[in-house]
Amino acid sequence: MGEKDSDVKTLNAAREPDDLEDVIIPKTNHCEYHGENGTIVNSTGAEGGEDQNIENVFDISIVLPHQPYKIQVPVSLQGQVQDLRSAIVEQAGTFQYTCFHLEHSGQRINDFTELSDVKGLAPGSEIRLIEDPYTERDARMHVVRIREIIGVAGNRVDMLNGVDAGLSLHETVAPWNGSDAASAAKQKSANLKLTADANPLSDFSFDGPALIQTLLPPNQEAPPRTIKALGVSPWNPPPPTFRQRGHLLYLQLTTNEGEQFQITSHVSGFFVNRSSNSKFDPVPKPSPKNAMAHSLLTLIQALSPSFGDAFNLLLEANNKRDPLATFQLTSAIPSNPWLVSASSSSATAHQPDLTRTQETYLLSGVENTETLRDWNEEIQSTRELPRETVQDRVFRERLLAKIFAEFNDAAARGGALVARGEVAPLNPTESKDAQIFVYNGIFYSFGADGVGTFTSEGGDEAARIAVGKDVAGVKSVNQLDITGLATPGTIIVDYLGKRLVAQSIVPGIFKQREPDEPQVDYGGVEGKDIVADNDAFVPAFSQVSKALKVKKHAVWDKERKKHVLEGSVETKGLLGTDGRKYILDLYRLTPLDISWLDAYWTDSICHGQKPLEQNYPHRMSVLRPELIEAYWRVKMSEYVKAELDKRKDDQKDVADGDKPDQPDHKSAGETGDAQSTGASGAEKNGLETTRDRGRVDISAFSFSLNPDVFCGQVPQTAEEKEEWANDERDVRAVADYLHQNIIPEFIRDLKEGEVGFPMDGQSLSRLMHKRGINVRYVGKLASLTKEGSPRLQALNGLAKQEMIARAFKHVAIRYLKNLPTAMAPSCLAHLLNCLLGTETNSSPKAQLDEDLQYLYKDADFSFADATPQSLQTDIETQTQLRYRYTLEEAWLSGVRRAQLLREIALKLGLQLSAKDYCLSPETESRPSDLVSMTNGSATPSPINGHATNGATSNGGKRKKKRNNGDSPPISATTSAILEPPHTFIADDIVNIVPIVKDSSSKSVLAEEALEAGRISMMQNQKELGQELLLESLSLHEQIYGILHPEVARVYHQLAMLYYNLDEKDAAVELAHKAVVISERTIGIDSDETILSYLNLSLFEHANHNTAVALACQRHALELWKIIYGPDHPDCMTTYNNAAVMLQHLKFFHESRVWFEKSYAVSEQMSGKDSVSTATLAFQLAQALALDQDHKGGVNRMREAYSIFHHKLGPDDRNTKEADSWLDQLTVNAVSIAKHAKDVQAQKVRRALFTPRVTLRTQPQAPVGRSSTEGMNGHVAHPTDSLDNRSIDELMKYIESSGDATRKTPTKKRKNPRSRRAEPSL
Repeated sequence: MGEKDSDVKTLNAAREPDDLEDVIIPKTNHCEYHGENGTIVNSTGAEGGEDQNIENVFDISIVLPHQPYKIQVPVSLQGQVQDLRSAIVEQAGTFQYTCFHLEHSGQRINDFTELSDVKGLAPGSEIRLIEDPYTERDARMHVVRIREIIGVAGNRVDMLNGVDAGLSLHETVAPWNGSDAASAAKQKSANLKLTADANPLSDFSFDGPALIQTLLPPNQEAPPRTIKALGVSPWNPPPPTFRQRGHLLYLQLTTNEGEQFQITSHVSGFFVNRSSNSKFDPVPKPSPKNAMAHSLLTLIQALSPSFGDAFNLLLEANNKRDPLATFQLTSAIPSNPWLVSASSSSATAHQPDLTRTQETYLLSGVENTETLRDWNEEIQSTRELPRETVQDRVFRERLLAKIFAEFNDAAARGGALVARGEVAPLNPTESKDAQIFVYNGIFYSFGADGVGTFTSEGGDEAARIAVGKDVAGVKSVNQLDITGLATPGTIIVDYLGKRLVAQSIVPGIFKQREPDEPQVDYGGVEGKDIVADNDAFVPAFSQVSKALKVKKHAVWDKERKKHVLEGSVETKGLLGTDGRKYILDLYRLTPLDISWLDAYWTDSICHGQKPLEQNYPHRMSVLRPELIEAYWRVKMSEYVKAELDKRKDDQKDVADGDKPDQPDHKSAGETGDAQSTGASGAEKNGLETTRDRGRVDISAFSFSLNPDVFCGQVPQTAEEKEEWANDERDVRAVADYLHQNIIPEFIRDLKEGEVGFPMDGQSLSRLMHKRGINVRYVGKLASLTKEGSPRLQALNGLAKQEMIARAFKHVAIRYLKNLPTAMAPSCLAHLLNCLLGTETNSSPKAQLDEDLQYLYKDADFSFADATPQSLQTDIETQTQLRYRYTLEEAWLSGVRRAQLLREIALKLGLQLSAKDYCLSPETESRPSDLVSMTNGSATPSPINGHATNGATSNGGKRKKKRNNGDSPPISATTSAILEPPHTFIADDIVNIVPIVKDSSSKSVLAEEALEAGRISMMQNQKELGQELLLESLSLHEQIYGILHPEVARVYHQLAMLYYNLDEKDAAVELAHKAVVISERTIGIDSDETILSYLNLSLFEHANHNTAVALACQRHALELWKIIYGPDHPDCMTTYNNAAVMLQHLKFFHESRVWFEKSYAVSEQMSGKDSVSTATLAFQLAQALALDQDHKGGVNRMREAYSIFHHKLGPDDRNTKEADSWLDQLTVNAVSIAKHAKDVQAQKVRRALFTPRVTLRTQPQAPVGRSSTEGMNGHVAHPTDSLDNRSIDELMKYIESSGDATRKTPTKKRKNPRSRRAEPSL
């Protein structure tokens, strides 16, 4: 790697000035870290303490050769010299430097060392920046960087990253501006004159359509143009004569003044030459138009009088934006929104840029060899780096994360090219499914059964599942990080109906061995017929098996010879030519789900009662590792209980004996802590603490499963058969545990509201996987929730929507697999019309180009024969086969079509044009299902017949934005198809992006610190827990980079921590960062992003920025409509929080409306007699009283009292509070009725009805997690619900601005709906 690699990527690697420095604080009681000298560092040690931490961060001076001549840069001794270089070139006054080295005390500093290795580096030290001569590569990288900085790079057409990839909308919702964010937000909030009729929630419609504007970025002003063009000259590259003189590149510059300059890139810098468009003379131009500078940026400034002012305006415009929203993602694949502006709009307009075609040359050189890398060697050599000290581990994991991110990016790009047919196969004579490819040093193959390996398992379906399971297995082994065991870099790419597996090339994998020598060194060679043994693989494989609960077991080859393996017979070990031991084919780390296969699979050679055509599509249905882990805990609990019972029996025997000095009878499971004291048995019994008596050593406990049972293995001896039968019994027990415990508990938790309810198909699938439930059981979830409470009905609807979307995906894949790329949009548009566009045209016709049909004579155009009826039949068939669920006859009328469209788009990687889609009969009159998805067109599209919803939406209150662009132009493929209209046309499929699943592991070190912080908080050690969580954040930032999903999640958790610790400014800042990173890496409308917005809203409100808080609430609610629809089971908390905020602003009537909606949702979802409904009735009664509806307030308070009395008893504090308030409200209602004319008395009495609980907001429960356990580990109790402030304090609240605070700190009160009280990490 060249010395100046970081120069090109400095924009990508830039960090916020306020980010935590790269400082490690290795101190904790709960997990140990090794100090630099190998000593154990913990919370009582002096190493890594806070004082040392502060001393290691200081400012140094950088002496520059040009203005401003000297700058100050903060550094940490734990940082790298490369970090210092990045910090230098990212400052406004040092943009021009890319080719330089650093010197300290006259000695050159190695760019690849740590700052701690620089001798004499201390606070105030001076480091000199010395400009270096350029090489051709340095010059090319310099040109690329300068083009980025001055804003002439233009838009890039990227096959991997789609339109608006990595988009963040946060700046348009809640403006944020760096370190001054808190004060800026407060100022903004103060300046906004909110009124009851003009606030972010004033025109919100609970049942109105979702708004497309929620997902689209607003039109932004074009940035200032600094120059017209900068690119490679037609005279490039230099001829040999001038290359020997130091000429590197020839460039062409056109300034805003219209002047054109030919520039020579020389080893000494850049200068204007004598060449023109027709004459070649690259020597320096004579005076007065001669100019030369080491940096191209400095040269441009000298040549163009207007450049300086325009460049300053560009910097000002960039500085107004949040850096997190503008930095390019390098450590994660950015999220791609499923709805984007039309290709004809200004937001996505394609700009001319000749140099765009030259970027490959600028980045990779003439021979394109600089991007070719030996991925496998890089990955394996990084894994072999030392890991003894904390700094070693940080450096190693940081480099691993970087290499995996770069490999994933390169592999995904290559996979897209292979799927599009742009890469030639290595074996073109083989069938298409059997073809293999090598591109950019990465090996590709199709996830299909091209060579018949999975014929008996389900063919192509089994092969497709196997490669997915293999990636998951590689990820699990990578997470174990076992020394001496290597795995290839592996990802899968789903694109255009094809699944490709991309792997780094293992040395020796293609080597042809001797005829009698097996192709692999351990495990099954050719299925189960030949099995290889190699003792060298046993130690490493045994570690994998132990960690993943895989039993060491025997298998038999075709000659009935016994082989004892540490893993599945399908898992292979290969000794590479580099001497490393590789583990391959990890798709069967867990046993088959035999209960599913018994019910829904029949082998073709057997005669069963089930017809083969009704078989499950494949036999690769395995149990999830989370299920095995849960069952392992159950068995361990049984073991511990048995050991404790045994110990009690032993102690009872001792007590009944006649020998008081009888030594202690230790069970096999006891720890040896007491034995180390050397005391007698009686003394040990006397000193043993309660904690010691309750401890059991589980080292003797063992539970593992045989992954090869039910796979055709035939034991030979009676002993082997008995053991095999026991293994089968264990696997069946786990499968039964799934059906009898896991699935019922899952449904019960969602029914009772013990965990956050899923918002869409992705969150439902993720929650099922977390519980150990395979997605194939989503049909069973739907069957078990057909009847029941509204929450179960909501789960039933979500499960059916997920099944339909997945079934449609499988149907679409079948059509796309053998279809030319150019016809994919037409295919998808036709299928979408058949499913969702029947309201516009009940008999849609496919848009086919006859010329393309003629060109692709061998292609499969059968999608054109699909009809709405045939597609619905296919979906019903797929749903029955894959999920064993029978859809109702009119199932399409019962689904949320807008949400179904989103699910389909996300699963297939579609980016659709943002416009009104007529998806249901209501769309034309009241677009409640999809959404007022419009780009503002005032008239229907003449191509597809789309009708807009009029001039207003959202109940007539929210005006539509002006059109960002005209309707899509009529293409060659659609010009002849105007009648009848269609809901979707091919042009609506703006882009198709690959769906990537990688095998990158999480950072073990960062996760250790995070877990230690959680444990400390649960043990109420807040200071230690806070310190450890901050350390974990620093580790996450160092290892992953800031723009990464894992960093977003840590920001989110730390924000909640600070909120609970009443450090509001810090909570707000972290929450803002969490929102931006979630949007850019997870999705602008993902469930995690919505949750981040909701919590940010609470933090802003607590920080007295209620205007911003309401804007965040509005945005989150609009996103919620898009991904779920109205009235999500958990939305009552959000509605209640919005009511609290409106009440804080003294908008009592508007607050009442939101309380009423929250109460209505709770009544619907939780029941009229639930404690949560009673609590909301209590709050609503107070809101009604404030809104002068005293009779209604009395009625609601009476309801709350009745429920509290019935559910909690007459002695409960909530019951007593409700009784007291009922008496007051009744008396005052009667009094006010008698003295209606006495306005002053009315005002005094009205003060008595101030809410007691509505001044508090509650964080939203994360999907799949209970919110009863807070950061400090305390569990909220149902009785801790009502505020205990005095009437005087409440009167002050009404008479003041609403900022009255308590006189003395009191315990936080929780809502009786305890799951909403505090979210857990």
